[in-house]
This record gives sequence, structure tokens and C-alpha cells, in this order.
Amino acid sequence: MKTGFVNIFGKPNAGKSTLLNALLGEKLAIVSHKVQTTRHRIKGFLNEPGKYQVIFSDTPGIITPRYKLQEKMMLSVKSALEDADVAILLADATEGPEENNLLFSSLKLKVPTIVVLNKTDKIGLKRITAAEEFYQQQPYCKKLVTISALEKQNLDTLLQAILAFLPEGEPFYPEDDLTDLSTKFFVGEMVREKIYELFGDEIPYHTAVIVNEFKEKDTLTKIQADIIVQRESQKGILLGEGGQMIKKLGTMARTDIEQFLQQKVFLQLFIKVKPKWRDNDMQLKEYGY
Repeated sequence: MKTGFVNIFGKPNAGKSTLLNALLGEKLAIVSHKVQTTRHRIKGFLNEPGKYQVIFSDTPGIITPRYKLQEKMMLSVKSALEDADVAILLADATEGPEENNLLFSSLKLKVPTIVVLNKTDKIGLKRITAAEEFYQQQPYCKKLVTISALEKQNLDTLLQAILAFLPEGEPFYPEDDLTDLSTKFFVGEMVREKIYELFGDEIPYHTAVIVNEFKEKDTLTKIQADIIVQRESQKGILLGEGGQMIKKLGTMARTDIEQFLQQKVFLQLFIKVKPKWRDNDMQLKEYGY
């Protein structure tokens, strides 16, 4: 039986979360067209009992941190670098390869690495071929696979390449588990995803979501969450005129949470102002970072 940790690395917006969701056939990681949507390392398990257990990790896009929240995000990338059995180096095929090459070379990985060219549905064959030739010449590239995570193209080829590199061993997790993260965590992430969808460039990056109450009953799950912002003006934007935006946010999040839990949900959202929370170690720890 093949089993091991397959960790996905790349620049922000390369499609890491989309790839994780596509490989698992389940939406575990939130997705946005905005960069730095992923803040935590999110593990998802792909199980074929008796054959393999692949423990995939979606990691934050690799950046140079500018405040403590981003430092915490990069620490989760570091931990994923250290325990990988196989590394996926995910490159956006619509971009030139030079910047990715600098990043991939700097990781100095000592495990088998698969360069995965994503978003190949968006460019022509000539550009795909040129990118393939470039990456195949790099010493870190042990295997190259072209895919479209969004269109779920060529994922089986990628899985077979992963299994070829994985060691043999016993499963690390029960074979009916999908992740090691709590339901509460995913509920908070679904609220945060709607903030990315509804609000402009500044607001999502200044926002955290904390689920304080999660009570499951026979017919209804009651959830209360705080949305943390840094300034009163951001609170005003999230509320909207007459509370319209927070109501819209709650309705959209509740719809996704109900689908995820397969149960009716009563969702309460409160907005709290915590100045400079992104640079406060104590608050970051309290908020799960």
C-alpha cells in the first residue's frame, strides 16, 4: 500500500486550493480570484482502501511576509516543506516561468518533486510546449504534468505520477476520514470566503472569522461567529447601509454551510474591531494562527 504526504507549493493564485478540491472531489479549501486566500495548511485525504492513502496539503501562496499574520502563514509552508514525501510545485502556465523557477529553486527540496503546469486550458500548445521544455531542464523537476485543475483535466495522470513516488506504508489516518480539521474550522472558512467574494481588495486581508458557538441539534445547527476587523471604517463597510451587506454575507454563507452540513443552520454574525490584530501575537493565537 502506498501512503504519504503530498504537499502543494506555489505562488499566490497558482490554483493550489482548486487543485486540492479537484483531486479530492470535495470542496475543502476556499477559493477566490484574490491572492492569499489560503491562510492555513489544509490537509485532505484521498483514500483507496488497500491501495493508497495520499495526504494532500494545500499551503498558503509563498510570499515575503510584511506583518505577523503573513509570517504565521509562511511558517505553515515551512512545516509542509519539512514533512513532504512528494512535493507538487504548481506553476500558472499563463505566466512566464522565470519567477516560478526562482521560487522553486529556492525551496531546496530533498524529496521527489513534480512540476505541475496548471491552467493549460487558457493557453495554446506552443506556449505549453515552451514551458514544458523550460521546466524539464531544471534540476528540481523529477516529473512534469500539465493539467487544468478548474476543468479537472489530466488529474488521473497526476495521481499516477504521485503514486509512483510515494513510499509504501500503513495509513496515517482512518480510511473513511477526509481531513484532520474540525467542522468549526470549515464553517469559519466559508464565512471568510464570502467576504472575499463580496468586498474589495482591502477588506478581506484585514478580516478574520472566529466561530464561537457551534451547537448541533436534531433539526438545526446554531452557529455564532465574530468577524474581526482592524478599523471602525471597515466595520461600516461590512455592515453596509442599514445592515444590508452583513445580511447578504450571512445569507450566502448560510447557504454554503447548510450544503456542507446537510442540515438547516441558524447563523449569527457579529463584527468586532480589534486594532492591529494582524501584528498581535496573542490575538493571532486566539484566532487560530
